[in-house]
Amino acid sequence: MQLSYLDDHVYYREAHLLCINGVQRWFATARDEGKAASIFSYSLLVMSFTHTLTHIFGGVHTSIFSILRAEFGLSLQQLGIIAAIPPLCQTLLTIPTGLLSDRYGAKRMILLSFSLATIGAVLASMASSPAMFILAISMVYVNTTIYHPASYSFTTKMFRPQDRPKALGLHGAGGTLGHATGPLAVSVLIGVLAFQWRQVYLILAVPMLVGIIMVLFIREEPTGDVLEDAAPVGEASNGIRSLLTRSLVMFLGFSALRMVGAAMVNTFLVLYLVDVRNVSLAYASFILSSTMLTGFISAPLGGYVASRVGEKKWLVVAQALSYVCLALSLLVPNVTLFAVFLVGYGFCNTLSMAARNSIMARLSPSNQRGLGFALLFLPQSMMSAIAPILAGFIADAFGFVTIFYSALIVYVVGLAVLQFAVKISEH
Repeated sequence: MQLSYLDDHVYYREAHLLCINGVQRWFATARDEGKAASIFSYSLLVMSFTHTLTHIFGGVHTSIFSILRAEFGLSLQQLGIIAAIPPLCQTLLTIPTGLLSDRYGAKRMILLSFSLATIGAVLASMASSPAMFILAISMVYVNTTIYHPASYSFTTKMFRPQDRPKALGLHGAGGTLGHATGPLAVSVLIGVLAFQWRQVYLILAVPMLVGIIMVLFIREEPTGDVLEDAAPVGEASNGIRSLLTRSLVMFLGFSALRMVGAAMVNTFLVLYLVDVRNVSLAYASFILSSTMLTGFISAPLGGYVASRVGEKKWLVVAQALSYVCLALSLLVPNVTLFAVFLVGYGFCNTLSMAARNSIMARLSPSNQRGLGFALLFLPQSMMSAIAPILAGFIADAFGFVTIFYSALIVYVVGLAVLQFAVKISEH
């Protein structure tokens, strides 16, 4: 009789524990897939901070072009080729990294990207030839190719569609801060503290280790959009073809044209300021970093406005304002006014960042979100490989200023594609 009582007691106790564990798993699933994350969540903080780190090297090599030209005896065309090779590597790896992100998860891919960036930065600090330097910066650039599909997929899945622009605005603020930090590091470490360019790469490798540690502390990874039912098994294997709607193709065309203009402007901006406007390398690098440093304000501001007025409408307005500022900068003879309008160009361009990425999220299903963002960055990488070479030939043949006018023409064509050929539902 006593044994029977004990057996019953153990049975009910185990049943009770199983029930509790089941309820806890249910709530964990609901928190992961059915409830939107807070805008102040640790995961979004990590995604924003790592977005800063992944871009921290991006503007360094173009900021030191004048030093590299003197040290290695390079022409403008050769500098253009150096600027083009890393984006070419990105182009080759963009689609595979998007597929790997969907298959293995964002967290693993971000850890891989940061490990590669750290190795590339250390290699750049030891570069003794143009070939070794190109290999190093290619590794640093491929880091961003691995990072972006994973990070954007992770971030967009955490929030409802109407809240995505605000979240992506904060995420984008981290990215623009990273873009600004590279040239700013060159300005301070080389121009003020008299470090060598190789030491800059070694110093900037240290924060990457901090990013790795922060990513390791992320406990949960979203597997689908908020309040979205699980996708059927067959849907997940449709591949690229299922994504390529007319609006998506046109949006990728707009992105490609926008990147052509941006790459033409950014690649030779510092060299233009040094050679034509006769400013110091430190001041020229500071101007370049200032065009992106304001993004720490404009990216979240743009995300908030996009969530209120509509993503496409705000994207068109913000891009148009940035192009007007770039045009005005070319018309003023004073370097200070040039810098003011150039900062305005960067500010307005970053205002559109959250809207661009939110539109991409709308155009791709959650189970293919990594691949979707890989497709977004594919034409950008391709154009980033072509545009610097084209800009180098234009600069040699017609002068630096022609680069910026050519970029403006490309920008306007891209804006027309966005306005008239891209159709999205913003409900």
